[in-house]
Amino acid sequence: MRFLAGLTLALLLAAPATAQVISPGEMLRSSVTNYIRPQTKAFATRTAELSKAMYVLCNNGDLNGAQDAFASAATAYGRIEFLRVGPLMEDNRADRILFFPDRKGIGLRQVQQLLTEADLTATTVPGLQQKSVAVQGFGALEFVLFGTGFETLTTSDGAFRCAYGAAIAKNLEEIASDIAAGWADPEGIAKRLTQPDPAYTDYRTTTESLEAVVGLVSHGIEGVRDTRINPILAKSGGKPNPKLALFWRSNQTLPMLAANIEGLRRLVDLSGIVTDPALSQEVAEAFDRAEAAIADVTAPIEAAVADPAQATALTDLVTATQDLQRLIGEDLSATLGLSVGFSSLDGD
Repeated sequence: MRFLAGLTLALLLAAPATAQVISPGEMLRSSVTNYIRPQTKAFATRTAELSKAMYVLCNNGDLNGAQDAFASAATAYGRIEFLRVGPLMEDNRADRILFFPDRKGIGLRQVQQLLTEADLTATTVPGLQQKSVAVQGFGALEFVLFGTGFETLTTSDGAFRCAYGAAIAKNLEEIASDIAAGWADPEGIAKRLTQPDPAYTDYRTTTESLEAVVGLVSHGIEGVRDTRINPILAKSGGKPNPKLALFWRSNQTLPMLAANIEGLRRLVDLSGIVTDPALSQEVAEAFDRAEAAIADVTAPIEAAVADPAQATALTDLVTATQDLQRLIGEDLSATLGLSVGFSSLDGD
């Protein structure tokens, strides 16, 4: 089986320019050009808008504008957070952007303590960057904008809280800008991924590059299921745990899930990495089921998990992600002669 899979990749590599099957090299270029670069740039744009909205909030009291900008920036990140290679993983950026899951509530306690103490060093980006990753990103900003006491943001009593939130937003803007610049760099990761070379330490062959891209999708699907959905669902007759959901305070749990699935699907589609027609149809149908399940959850997550029909939709979403992980991580990998390897979630 491994020999046949490897032969498939060899045939793809040798396919003439007139062939209908996209070459592995073009799959890699399309991944970067058509999806990764535009979406990392979009994230940088949304965080810049968030930073401006926080400035307006602190000076003119537009709370709704800041909350809307938070939602737009967070979902923009949702479309790229599975790209856990290169720029996102440098300088601890992934955790600085979003410290989650926070199963023991460590991050929440740190944010609450910071607000109680009104630590002025947290109102500047350099000062904030010296602190725990848990107080630097979207999780902390959600509490500032939607957590206990958020109403003070439009009053003089909330001046410190607003200044801290503005520093978080500016920090996110700088991080997002660095990520976009990293992918835009013509001599950076995009070149190494799309033009692998034996001299590189990361992507030495086309096979290794393809394994990286397919692995991002497979492990991204796994992450959505195991860190965003399963923890909140009732287990064996027990009670659901909606407050373990990401962004439950801001009612952004489902929009974030939708952004996750959208991002994963668009990378698959725009890369052209699924060339087998039958497999392509199966993948499309599984993504359709995932999107339909998310669309069926219309209530805030606390109400949704308590409603039988909407809880069933979330269970259907779990099933769809299981099917997607099998189709991408196993079937597609076999078709391309790849070994995706263990997920970072496995602890292996």
